[in-house]
Amino acid sequence: MRAARFSYYRPDSVPSAVQILRASGGTAKVLAGGQSLVPLLNRRLSRPSALVDLGWIPGLRYLSRDGDGLRIGAMTRHADIEADASTAIGSPFAILAEAAAGIGFRAVRVRGTVGGSVAYADPAAQWCLISVLFGAEIGLRGPAGGRVVLARDFFTGAHQTAAAPDEIVAEIRLPGPLHGAALAEYRLQTGVPPLVAAAAALDLDGRGAVTGARLALSGVADRPVRATSAEASLLGEIPRASLISQVARQLSGSLRPPADTAADARDRAELAEVLAARALRESAARARAAGARQPAE
Repeated sequence: MRAARFSYYRPDSVPSAVQILRASGGTAKVLAGGQSLVPLLNRRLSRPSALVDLGWIPGLRYLSRDGDGLRIGAMTRHADIEADASTAIGSPFAILAEAAAGIGFRAVRVRGTVGGSVAYADPAAQWCLISVLFGAEIGLRGPAGGRVVLARDFFTGAHQTAAAPDEIVAEIRLPGPLHGAALAEYRLQTGVPPLVAAAAALDLDGRGAVTGARLALSGVADRPVRATSAEASLLGEIPRASLISQVARQLSGSLRPPADTAADARDRAELAEVLAARALRESAARARAAGARQPAE
């Protein structure tokens, strides 16, 4: 099957792209790599009146440090992050390279973009999960100029976001590093998005107690979610294996994953327990190792 007919535009600036989107009255789609959109077009599951290709706009493909934070241009490829782990990203953002390496196959990673993934808002997508874990700021550009939406507010449902039809995702900003962040995923086969994933980041004090905890999950709701109750349960505690297992078990019991069958919902909840525990254990180990490398005062 071939895609339905559509017009194709190659704007050379963000304002031009926004103008085309606005003129379409919400019937055009943004092309930002196309690794998710093109298959939908070919199956005629998406029938836009026009495609607005961001690939010809200079200045949307970059990785740059901004103080403690990191700015990621919307047209930055997954492969860019996979390859740049030791330079612009560095060890404080090492989880980004881990996430990028797990996306699809090499052909997907060299074409697919971070901004395209965030805008598509697949509940299982790695960049959506990572954005929620970091508390990312999503930079949008539209007819009224630019605005910023926090990741927790940007994802509103499966393939639904707070972006207006005439706005584009221009940048993702991670406000600060997560030195001990860890990612755990389960997928049914190589090259497909994870069925369930967990990302965790723990901060430990000098005696090994948790001073900061972040735990985000995908595949258990219609968008990535923070497990705030589990995070609160870890604060002030030493993250021993028994405590992590208990927290993950309680978390699993509180989840109500969307599924076609009750069995599938149970499977997702059980996977969330296993993966949350795995990510928390790995994050705790990384945080301890980072602390051990700090010079004595």
